[in-house]
Amino acid sequence: MEIQIRKAVSEDAETLINIYNAAFYEDYVRYGECPAYGRSTDDMKKSIIEVPKHIALYNSLPVGVISVKETSEKVYYIGCLCVIPEFQRKGIGHQLINFAKEHYKDWQKIELITPIDKEKNIKFYTQKCGFTIDRQEMDSSVKVYHFSMLRKN
Repeated sequence: MEIQIRKAVSEDAETLINIYNAAFYEDYVRYGECPAYGRSTDDMKKSIIEVPKHIALYNSLPVGVISVKETSEKVYYIGCLCVIPEFQRKGIGHQLINFAKEHYKDWQKIELITPIDKEKNIKFYTQKCGFTIDRQEMDSSVKVYHFSMLRKN
């Protein structure tokens, strides 16, 4: 599967909203909340500036997003990794993780969270991507696992 990845710009706000809404609708229904679901265009434009986002394109069709921000020296946080449901399980998420590891060349640690009851996410991050679970915490009213990956030098 040929995937291109490009940096998102302000003009991509609606595209990003559409990807996020498709990818996170199930979470919104399940938990009654999801910070990535239902964002306004203005909020997304602001977020594009504050947290770099990259879009995965399959045959020029935007199908996924990764947003990554450096939180401290050489420590990066994946605030969002999502793929539209009909394109999941095709290696796109894994390609986005690999892109982040290559793009942020100085990384020593990468972190993220996902809901505890999202078994496919937990399996993806631990078995396919090499993350480990550090701890359990609350994110608003949702129990989540905190994951990290340390660079092996």
